[in-house]
Amino acid sequence: MPRRGRDHPEAAPAVERQRLDKWLVYARFVKTRSVAGETIAAGRVRLNGARVNKPDKEIGAGDVLTLALPHATVVVRVLDTAERRGPASEARDLYEEIA
Repeated sequence: MPRRGRDHPEAAPAVERQRLDKWLVYARFVKTRSVAGETIAAGRVRLNGARVNKPDKEIGAGDVLTLALPHATVVVRVLDTAERRGPASEARDLYEEIA
């Protein structure tokens, strides 16, 4: 019987992570992934206080995002990830705004 080390997929439950550009679209901060990529590449997104410039950065529950959007600067804590861009009511469940 093979041993299950820490690198084995069944060794520990995986933390659910998602690409930053997808999450921004699913949470309805931007309309498309291309706009999300442009926003990130322009340096208008910070993850836990550090500037992010790659849209494939993985985020998950507990991460704090600072978004310098055209209409406002928003600071949010990620609560969950999503599988699709759903209605606004579902999008609001993905984050909480930090005042």
